[in-house]
Amino acid sequence: MKSKNEYIEDLSTQLREWSAQIDQLTAETEKAAALAKLNYGEDLSALRAKKQLANQKLQELEATSSEGWESLKDTADNVWDDLRIGLADAVAKFK
Repeated sequence: MKSKNEYIEDLSTQLREWSAQIDQLTAETEKAAALAKLNYGEDLSALRAKKQLANQKLQELEATSSEGWESLKDTADNVWDDLRIGLADAVAKFK
């Protein structure tokens, strides 16, 4: 089992990678036609909201005690899965 610090570092690394992908999708959206821009804009707004929730969960994990962090782990895992799936769907739409 990972320690709290290892777990937080893994989540932080993944969040940085996903943030870069969201930024790239945003740049591609800026180049898209007006109609596509509307469709992708909604997807990107949803991704940003999920990323913000992931950031909040990461901050909660960082603030918890070494003993209490595992109680937040399942919720954080669910948030991460939701963001991962949403990002994969958005990337697929852009291709």
